[in-house]
Amino acid sequence: MTNLDVNEAIVKIIENIGVTHVFGGSGQVNASMLLALDESKKVKTVIVRNEQAASFMACGYAMFSDRLGVCFATGGPGAFNLLSGMAVALSDSLPVLAITGYTSKGQRGKGALNESTGLHRTPDSHAMFMATTKKSFIIESADQTCDILEEALNLAFEGRPGPVHIHIPKDITIAKVTNFREIKLNIKPILPDPDKMVLIAECLAQAIEKKDPVMLLVGYGCIRSHSQKELLYLIDKFQIPWASSMDAKGFLPEDHPLSLGVYGTSGDPGAKKYFQTAKVVLAIGNSFPQNATFAFKPDLYAGKTLLHINIDPDEIDKVYKADVGLVSDAKPAIVGIIEELFKHVKNIEPASIVREKYYDLPVTSPGSKIHPAELVRAISRNLPDNAITLGDAGSNMLWMNCYLNLTANQRYQNPGSFGPMASHVNAAIGIKAANPDKAVVACVGDGDYLMSGFELLTAVEYNIPVVWIIMNNGEFNVIKKFLIDSFGKHAFMKFLNPDFAMYAKACGAEGYRVEKLEDFEPIFKNAIASNKPTLIDVVIESEVYPPFDMGKV
Repeated sequence: MTNLDVNEAIVKIIENIGVTHVFGGSGQVNASMLLALDESKKVKTVIVRNEQAASFMACGYAMFSDRLGVCFATGGPGAFNLLSGMAVALSDSLPVLAITGYTSKGQRGKGALNESTGLHRTPDSHAMFMATTKKSFIIESADQTCDILEEALNLAFEGRPGPVHIHIPKDITIAKVTNFREIKLNIKPILPDPDKMVLIAECLAQAIEKKDPVMLLVGYGCIRSHSQKELLYLIDKFQIPWASSMDAKGFLPEDHPLSLGVYGTSGDPGAKKYFQTAKVVLAIGNSFPQNATFAFKPDLYAGKTLLHINIDPDEIDKVYKADVGLVSDAKPAIVGIIEELFKHVKNIEPASIVREKYYDLPVTSPGSKIHPAELVRAISRNLPDNAITLGDAGSNMLWMNCYLNLTANQRYQNPGSFGPMASHVNAAIGIKAANPDKAVVACVGDGDYLMSGFELLTAVEYNIPVVWIIMNNGEFNVIKKFLIDSFGKHAFMKFLNPDFAMYAKACGAEGYRVEKLEDFEPIFKNAIASNKPTLIDVVIESEVYPPFDMGKV
């Protein structure tokens, strides 16, 4: 092991922590890393058409796995192309490592090719990555490699997960690491304060005994904590109606008798109505973003007792003052609260709710084209067990949020608060790489797909069988609605689309165009069964809008 250079040492380390795929682009400053990756028997390297896609794929790889997402790029422009993905990983709590080239020490400040040191009117990539990750590192000596990798990877996973970044100067990449060692991941759980767990349990117990309405809000932190079993036990044993955030939709089965659906801006009517009556709200893993709070409605929790659990202390009291705030990983907090509740609750009566979900409500279409709600229902009816579904930025994700009904461990994810267009068009490839045994379906807007659909060639080249469904209405639908509601008019919302099916076939993928709903289901079933990269272009109505309230300008 003492003969490894920096590139080889990094590859060996990511092999040893279980990474199976890395995503990146080629370039002069990082070219030697490609040779080290080519020698690996455990890591598959996926070379993308644009490095931004690599960063989104790395996010996808980490999204539904406990593994590290890894992306890489050359220095300068290649590195800057990774920044959108780093921002997604930071916002959405995803453990991702970005590795980029950097100017050799002796050439800094001289205007070297791709220089981004911040010296003499060069852009400062280190400052940019420091602003979009948990920490950015520069390896200045080969013998720093293992120490920096160990610190970076532990930081990516500890507490609230997030991205980290490492610069490797060009002259360091092939320098020998004389002190190579296996790194240690020592991720310490964030455990709850016992006294605050008692306070939360006492608040819940009093409400249950008094028969005051209690509501559980399930957030994304519950997913990262793998707390599904514990949540269902809490819900069933103490008969607590629950709703999820958009980011946690599908984590618990939506056919559960106490499921209210999704709560928030485009949430289900039953969840909104029950929230109005709730006296106590237990929010676990929630960050109260704009779409979950009706644009941060200031009095949303007025007259309610808010119990808030989050792994990140900065999230407690950030938007709403909690009556009891508990900093903890979700799972141990839930386990502790259950134990305390048994000490206090003596009488538990079956709860009942009025189920009112968009999935079950009728829709009417003003025209002859496919209504997007009916399209999403058709997707939902035909999803295999354990399937992973995605939306992207725009109305497509709102239609998916409202009209998917997820059971059988089916999952859904849309872009989080940072929310760049095309992030999940590309994340789908990373998700499938990490979950080869699950169907991965990305239902995206045509505007989203146009931004980065050339990565379909990447999926074909590396045989990564994602199914993309394009909601084709030729416009930026949700922004159009926002402009109409806010200003009574809209501008620059329309655009031209290519023949997506023909494009898919030109790339070597399966391609279909659907103009009638009855044609969609057999095509979708065949796409899932084919196990090939597939693009389904569905022409939908443009003069319909998903249920949502954008709030004031």
